[in-house]
Amino acid sequence: MLPAGLTFTAAPDLAEALTGWMLWLGAEKRASKHTLDGYGRDLAAFLLFLTEHRGEIPALSGLASLTPTDIRAFLARRTEAGISRASLARGLSALRSLFGRLDHLGLVQNPVMSAIRTPRLPKTAPRALSEAEAADSLDHIAEIASEPWLGDRDLALITLLYGCGLRLGEALGLTRAEAPLSDVLRVRGKGGKERIVPVLPIIADAVRAYLAACPFPLPPEGPLFVGARGGPLNPGVVQRQIRRLRVVLALPDTATPHALRHSFATHLLASGGELRAIQELLGHASLSTTQRYTEVDAARLMAVHRAAHPRSRRAIPN
Repeated sequence: MLPAGLTFTAAPDLAEALTGWMLWLGAEKRASKHTLDGYGRDLAAFLLFLTEHRGEIPALSGLASLTPTDIRAFLARRTEAGISRASLARGLSALRSLFGRLDHLGLVQNPVMSAIRTPRLPKTAPRALSEAEAADSLDHIAEIASEPWLGDRDLALITLLYGCGLRLGEALGLTRAEAPLSDVLRVRGKGGKERIVPVLPIIADAVRAYLAACPFPLPPEGPLFVGARGGPLNPGVVQRQIRRLRVVLALPDTATPHALRHSFATHLLASGGELRAIQELLGHASLSTTQRYTEVDAARLMAVHRAAHPRSRRAIPN
């Protein structure tokens, strides 16, 4: 199934294979809608390039004859168009996945992608709020709501994001039956993977207050968080409220709903939390991903090193 509004410029045999590949990504690999949309756009751009580059509609036989020069020409064209390195890397990931799947099915045997290196991406640490900024956000988010019950909802939501390290989509995907009212919460993350996170009393209390104030019936299988008219809460509404909160509290532009997740991880690590445990709480498959999410200031690292290293307690001989 192709992303809505997307078509591939391809011969029938290749178009059929591409549809099968995207169905496989969604059903078997559990790729998110965001990934499917991105991969779809990347492949559409690649096929348009091949049509112009080779002067013919791409088919399976055309993919079998591609060379590293063809792939590099595509990357050069994308670079000239101002495409970021991150988007280039995603496009190469899409092509590698496609060629790998076609090879597995015996439709195209071409190792061309093994000769292409992925652009090196800059390692940037996510921006987290300070502990004081996070506390101020919780203290004032309800004040900017247009109605008291909406304030209770927003407070419950951002308390959940910061207190459990949830992604915004994970929180908005919770049903009423899954409301975090006990000691633990089962979260469905990327790729349909589940993880268990502890629920602090302050989170459960905030959710209870929201449920008591919400004027709409919330059936067990319906969304936990609803909008002003009772429908599923739109992520854009949450982002808008955080933008308004930034103005009120003079927070940096990096203060977003997702920054609360970064803050959860960073503050846990700064308080002595183990990286592996934080990895589990965030639902990261790779520890290296968690390391990018958990930035600790250099001064604290130096202090820990001085306090823990055995040589720091010995005098240096003259």
